[in-house]
Amino acid sequence: MNGLNEIIDSLEVKFSKLSQKLDNLEALNKELRMELEQSKHIIDNQSGEIETLKKQCETLRMTNSLLGSDEGKRETKLKINSLIRDIDYCIAQLSD
Repeated sequence: MNGLNEIIDSLEVKFSKLSQKLDNLEALNKELRMELEQSKHIIDNQSGEIETLKKQCETLRMTNSLLGSDEGKRETKLKINSLIRDIDYCIAQLSD
């Protein structure tokens, strides 16, 4: 009987350790999930900010080229021509 009690005690200790490890892992998992959500939120915010900055940069390039900067004059002419084509297309659609 003594050997059986030792086995049961050993199993109880092992079960207790496993239960504690499980609790620790669940807490860590929860913490990591929260950190992941925060990281996703930060990435979304930064992506939006990047898009805004890209648009501002493009606007500044256009403004510089319209103000007489030699850099980007060709791009500006191409953009204006593209806008004119779009407007002409819209007018044609409205005429039909």
